[in-house]
Amino acid sequence: MKNNLFSRSKKGKSFVAAQTGPVADDPFSALESFIPPAIEEAALYGALKNSVPIISAAITKLVHLAGGFKMKCSKENYQPVLDRFVETVDVNSTGNGLDRFMAVFFECLLTYGTAVGEVVLDENGKVIQLYNTPIKNIKLRRNPVNPIKVELCRFNGIDAVPVKYPDFTVVSTLNPESGAVYGNSLLKGLPFVTSVLMKIYNSIGQNWVRAGALRYAVTYKPQNDTLERSLAKDRAMQIAAEWSNAMNSSGTKDFIAVGDVDIKVIGADSQILDSEVPVRQMLEQIVSKTGLPPFMLGLSWSSTERMSAQQADALTSELWAYRRILTPVAEKICNLYLALSGLDATAKIEWDDITLQDETEQAHARLWNAQARQLEIQSGGVED
Repeated sequence: MKNNLFSRSKKGKSFVAAQTGPVADDPFSALESFIPPAIEEAALYGALKNSVPIISAAITKLVHLAGGFKMKCSKENYQPVLDRFVETVDVNSTGNGLDRFMAVFFECLLTYGTAVGEVVLDENGKVIQLYNTPIKNIKLRRNPVNPIKVELCRFNGIDAVPVKYPDFTVVSTLNPESGAVYGNSLLKGLPFVTSVLMKIYNSIGQNWVRAGALRYAVTYKPQNDTLERSLAKDRAMQIAAEWSNAMNSSGTKDFIAVGDVDIKVIGADSQILDSEVPVRQMLEQIVSKTGLPPFMLGLSWSSTERMSAQQADALTSELWAYRRILTPVAEKICNLYLALSGLDATAKIEWDDITLQDETEQAHARLWNAQARQLEIQSGGVED
């Protein structure tokens, strides 16, 4: 099998490229400012993740909590070959291992609602790399022949060109709406809430710049004496010069003035608004979208910071829902590798157990179970 798409010549040498990668020889580069609405939305969600630390932390936590996995080959004699591929396959430019590819794929799925990956082949049809496709490089659309199917296209700045080998690509969507080809980001519904939160933070920063760097109002009040009034301008300039000299001095220096001089701190009488309640209201909306308990994101909103059994069960169900989306991706990649390697076998994913309960509570539960069993044995109710 030979895939000519991935082989190009340069000074007698050939190299491979991902078919969903960016277009380098686009003749319409001046029109790259045009982007489809779905990509505009993706840019918005990417900005949210980069500008709000709690959103970035939540996505990273979910990726880590999804846990690890192992790929099980249907034929044991091929298991070492599959293990070597899972552990050592090149991912993107600097990564290695299928777990690395899946982590980036899952992060993209949570952030943008749609994730695309590709199995890159060499000129001999062998798998040499896994590639996480940036969402800006692709476009999904209905197949013009069969509208039920979705067509993966490479976006070249002005037009969408279907990829030649869609069987070497993997596409997943998160909670797509009825009839939609794109999924919904985990951050959907948060732009307005985040904009309010950013305005509050920005105003807090501006207020502290003003209140933290003290500014003074020095007022000279001349008496009713005619001579003093005539010299008011000169005295005000002298006072200003002396005040500036006293404030710019590297050491402590007294300010001495003659006459009725009043000195006040600008803004000292104004009250800075309490931001704790509105900030918490905005953060509650963000945390509710992630499905994570607040303390996992560093928020202490309750007297206890232990995860209850109900919270653990709910989060476990959420993580298994994500795993059901990711399972076909990992299995398709491994099955494709086995087929292209000429091995008559299939691969199944085995996820690691999700452990969310407190280790102390688990130890207590094991101890109590052991004690209960020991009492039953001693009482003759259970055979040892």
